Amino acid sequence: MKPTLFNISLAQWSLHRAFQSGYLQSIDFPRITKEQFGINAVEYVNSFFPDRLPKVDFVNDLKTRCSDYGVLSLLIMCDGEGHLGNPDEVARNQAVENHYKWVDAAVELGCHSIRVNAQSSGSYEEQQKLAADGLRKLSEFGDTKKINVIVENHGGLSSNGSWLAGVIKMVDNPRCGTLPDFGNFILDWGTREEYDRYKGVRELMPYAKAVSAKSHDFGADGNELHTDYEKMIGIVLDAGYRGWIGIEYEGGKIGEFEGIIRTKDLLEKVRASKEETA
Repeated sequence: MKPTLFNISLAQWSLHRAFQSGYLQSIDFPRITKEQFGINAVEYVNSFFPDRLPKVDFVNDLKTRCSDYGVLSLLIMCDGEGHLGNPDEVARNQAVENHYKWVDAAVELGCHSIRVNAQSSGSYEEQQKLAADGLRKLSEFGDTKKINVIVENHGGLSSNGSWLAGVIKMVDNPRCGTLPDFGNFILDWGTREEYDRYKGVRELMPYAKAVSAKSHDFGADGNELHTDYEKMIGIVLDAGYRGWIGIEYEGGKIGEFEGIIRTKDLLEKVRASKEETA
């Protein structure tokens, strides 16, 4: 039997409306992932931790839930902790230190990474240098805990695949990598200017330690309307990646549960197609 080309995980953001409304509780994320979707690996979002903090009791309870349901914890997506490329050195260093607690939580949960952002300001080259400085410092701390620091294309220059790949090269630390997202290639939210998503993922895959299968809308044939999954998964696999691919449904035309199921069905269909020709 041929090995599976990739496994499927679930990003907590796929259920962000349910968590934000209180319909679901964060402690139940591992159970819901396993019971409702038949998925056994999760990717957390730090804003859904109580009070946006990795409190010891909650982390321990979450760890127990994962063990009870046979669910793996893969990474924590971290937002709101300051700009790692802040031009002000004091603020930049503070942003680095603000992420330490999430590195520690990732260790406790058994994750391999925390996902961070690379916000900065200034020229193209200045932002590269500033972001690389913050990421280098955080990656050095992550290395002491055996935790990776991975950057997602998440708007602005970070959605320029060439820019972000250049940042990772500057950091030059094996603990620092990328989390290519299929859909987050908006360079300017005002003009809606986009970077070519296929080019961007291709540029980021050499450094990928996780992959995010963003989805919004689906056609009658089950395919995602904005991203050619057959082509995108081909890019991922051609880069030699054989890790987890996380579902991140973000659409609004169908419910979150249905969106997750449709994304999973699509990933499984493409995986089966690729395995037939592998």
